[in-house]
Amino acid sequence: MICDKCGKELDTLFCKKCNNDVLRLGPFCYFCGSPLMDSTVESEDDGIDFENRILCSDGTCIGVVENGVCKVCGKPYVPET
Repeated sequence: MICDKCGKELDTLFCKKCNNDVLRLGPFCYFCGSPLMDSTVESEDDGIDFENRILCSDGTCIGVVENGVCKVCGKPYVPET
């Protein structure tokens, strides 16, 4: 499909459920809502290991500790005693 404004070729995917060519705007078909199977669509979890993460020891921060320091507030991790 060609863009009306810039004339560039737009990426499209084929939806196997409704048999439509759809623009690559997200992981779901905008005609029928089914997931589009494409290896370039990113996974939502991005490889995060939620079960083994360490939360910030500051009771008011929502950050996750990485390399001994909170990624949000920058405070060093202090384990519970």
